[in-house]
Amino acid sequence: MSEEREESRPVREEDAFDVAAVEAWLGRGPITEVRQFPGGASNLTYLLRMAEGPELILRRPPAGTKARGAHDMGREYRIQAALAPVFPQVATMVAHTDADASPIGSELYVMERLHGLIPRRDFGFPVTPAQADALCSAAVDTLVALHAVDVAAVPGLAALHKGDGYVARQISGWTTRLANARTDDTGDWSDITDWLAAHQPGDVGVAMIHNDFRFDNMVLDPDDPTRIVGVLDWELATVGDPLMDLGCTLAYWVEAGDDEFFLAFRRQPTTEPGMWTRQQVVDAYLERTGRSLTDAQWRFYEVYGLFRLAVIAQQIWYRYATKQTTNEAYAVFGPAVAYLEQRCRAILAGAS
Repeated sequence: MSEEREESRPVREEDAFDVAAVEAWLGRGPITEVRQFPGGASNLTYLLRMAEGPELILRRPPAGTKARGAHDMGREYRIQAALAPVFPQVATMVAHTDADASPIGSELYVMERLHGLIPRRDFGFPVTPAQADALCSAAVDTLVALHAVDVAAVPGLAALHKGDGYVARQISGWTTRLANARTDDTGDWSDITDWLAAHQPGDVGVAMIHNDFRFDNMVLDPDDPTRIVGVLDWELATVGDPLMDLGCTLAYWVEAGDDEFFLAFRRQPTTEPGMWTRQQVVDAYLERTGRSLTDAQWRFYEVYGLFRLAVIAQQIWYRYATKQTTNEAYAVFGPAVAYLEQRCRAILAGAS
């Protein structure tokens, strides 16, 4: 079985680009087919089938970008190129161009395709409970390995470190992003943002963090679905606090016992037999990194992860609500923001 499980589709009309122009720019011979991956709701991702050589992946931003500084293709490209010698689970980079020199009028980059299995909402391929357990363990090991990269020793990564205060910058930054992407239906988040600002800890360390570490951003070995051969989508990666990265990861982690809306919101197979609970992930990560946290200390990272996810969803909802995109898949993001608001508030209420 291969990555075809990902079900690439014909390119949506509003996301089409000049294939001949990209072909000439790449200089790798004829592009025989272009298809689009439906996964993700931020940058657009396409499969390029070539007459000769490996299949390629092209990534570019969507039209109508709202968040200033988002969708930086060059940054994503450079991070992966820098990581490759010390973190082998990244794809081989091929080419990048900014918007001024782009054959399609927008920044883009191209990489070689990582072949394998990509878990989506459901596995879609045979996974026993024992294999699911082993896969969760491998995912934690992969995140620990990424956080263990010596960023100061890797050219191209050290410059991402903006100094102490990562936690404070994130709380301030995501609060501002929420304000900048508000729509008429956006709720009052002030009690949540005030709590995060008042309870923020200092940075616990400096690490290379992915900021979108989920199973649907992993590529698994087709012969051994417990082995992670690649990590995708480095759009939000940076150097910062590793526990903030863990909080972001757990925001997507839906358990079988969660409520109906969160179960419907699920984008990865974390409810399947053998998959770990959120608490198991936290416990394993802390054990393998030698860290310790009380439940009260972890609560900050849990609420932060959900809040940040809500802001990302709000930014996407803003594009849909203002008709910058007609993709009906984005219609669910408005209700998702409201749900995440209430989920944050319920956690805080339980802490009082």
